[in-house]
Amino acid sequence: MSIDVYKDWLGIPESVERPPDHYQLLRVAQFDDNIDRIESNYKKLNNHVRKYATGKYSNESQDLLNELAKAMLCLTDPDRKRDYDESLGREFEVEKDAMGRAPFLEILIADGHLSREQKRDVESFANARGLSERDAVIQMKLVEHATAAKALAKHLGHSYVDLDDMLPEDDALDGVPRHLVKKHTFLPLFIDDGTLLIACVDSPEHDLEDELRLRYSVPVRAVIATPRSINQAIAQHYAPGMRDEAVVKQVDAPKETTKTGKKPKKEKPAAKKKASAAGLRYEDLSVEEQARRIQIGRLIICWSIIVPMLPQMLKSLAPMMAAGLPIPGFLVNVLIMLPIAAAGTWFVTQKYWK
Repeated sequence: MSIDVYKDWLGIPESVERPPDHYQLLRVAQFDDNIDRIESNYKKLNNHVRKYATGKYSNESQDLLNELAKAMLCLTDPDRKRDYDESLGREFEVEKDAMGRAPFLEILIADGHLSREQKRDVESFANARGLSERDAVIQMKLVEHATAAKALAKHLGHSYVDLDDMLPEDDALDGVPRHLVKKHTFLPLFIDDGTLLIACVDSPEHDLEDELRLRYSVPVRAVIATPRSINQAIAQHYAPGMRDEAVVKQVDAPKETTKTGKKPKKEKPAAKKKASAAGLRYEDLSVEEQARRIQIGRLIICWSIIVPMLPQMLKSLAPMMAAGLPIPGFLVNVLIMLPIAAAGTWFVTQKYWK
């Protein structure tokens, strides 16, 4: 004669599906979060079932004791309980980080790619090795590269792109030199609706956004791609010897008209570019413009030394060379040259390079 231990020993009605879930088994309300109540019920049921441990139902008693213990351990572990509750259809409020975004690991959990137990392992692994959570889940081989990139895109509020399905435009690629894309690991794609689209591994740094804004004269919008696809695209479009220097093309501004219906006068591109470069601080210039300014500054310093000495030297040397006499006056030339050279050096180092 078989026995229904759930009904006869625990009082669980036959209408409840067998085996019952953890809450039904421990005789607590579904999704009860009170750990003390769960543990208290477990102890009572455990003591009751032990009464049958020495009789003819000893095997059934042991099996049920193990089942009760597993249910209690699951419901008293916050991470495991949340996983279990979600499997029963419980919906939790989406967690947010300090910036109001869904955390990266929570997105992977919500999408079914990670468990809460694995989340703890990822956090420990990342902290111990100084890795980002995205790099940690990849190194632990818990998710694929594309899955991690899609979750990161959701976390950052960006779009995800598969670079295998996208062909960058030459005009966008020409706008930045090879060393810059390799340094920041990004790929310019195209200008869409007056905005430069770039594929990145992560959100671009503000310095990079500012430099791209200066180069293309349009705002920047980032999309997320896998590191491998970006590196492969850089190797393809920025191979050694390709695009070592940038060739920036100005983006045409929308056509405007005045109230009289006449088109406003356009500023000459050369004059506009010159004025904007002159008003920039040294650290705000691009790498090429900084190098150009350094070279010009060095020339200014050299000529501030040579030019003051030249007429004095010629004036002193000419008659004496003609008469075959010794050449004096070197100290006088030096005294005349020093203040002019000092002024030139001060201008370059304190003004031109600032």
